[in-house]
Amino acid sequence: MYKKQHRNQNKLHKVIVVAIVSTIFLLCLCFYGILKNEILLYTNKQATNAVEAQAAASNAKAEEKEEITKPDWITQDFLEINEYSRPGKKLVAVNAIVIHYTGNPGTTAVQHRHYYSELATTHEASVSSNYVVGIEGEVIQCIPTDEVAYASNDRNSDTLSIEVCHKDKSGKFTDASYESTVKLTAYLCEKFNLGEDGIIRHYDVTGKICPKYFVDHEHAWLQFKKDVIQSMETESWKFN
Repeated sequence: MYKKQHRNQNKLHKVIVVAIVSTIFLLCLCFYGILKNEILLYTNKQATNAVEAQAAASNAKAEEKEEITKPDWITQDFLEINEYSRPGKKLVAVNAIVIHYTGNPGTTAVQHRHYYSELATTHEASVSSNYVVGIEGEVIQCIPTDEVAYASNDRNSDTLSIEVCHKDKSGKFTDASYESTVKLTAYLCEKFNLGEDGIIRHYDVTGKICPKYFVDHEHAWLQFKKDVIQSMETESWKFN
């Protein structure tokens, strides 16, 4: 009787030990799972932070590089990133340079740059351009050459835009603005390995009468493109 009772106690002890060991094992598994998950979350967070930091550094480096390589006659005054004038989206390519006119006789390049900037607050439109050329020939870069501007409709993603100021309703460029637009277009064609086919008007994209003078006077448009090619060949775009 005693032996039988002793054997039962041993069995009970074994069951208890097995239960305790099993419980400890399960607790260890749970702890390991929690720890592993926390480590994974931490690693993912660190990776995300690293990617964001790398992207920010890359953008800063790209803008710094552009500052170094651009001609001295281009003034960079980049817009702050916002959804109405500088969305911060990267271009898929640069397949063409699109020439526009502002449609606001007598306004300056600085005024247009400020208008683009104010859209971040007014939200009245989604409009911008990579460059604005003033009546006196001044050139302001509003958006980097690897980013989208809201200027050329369904060609925003693969073109750079140049808005040109003018004195009157004819839309004809002044001599100074014409010369600067030729130089700027030549510089961009040289930078992105574009030929004459890569120089287009807003009109060629959508049929809009823009730039008005170059739509109304086809011969003037053809001459503009010839002047750009000549500027590229002589490298006259490099000089003030």
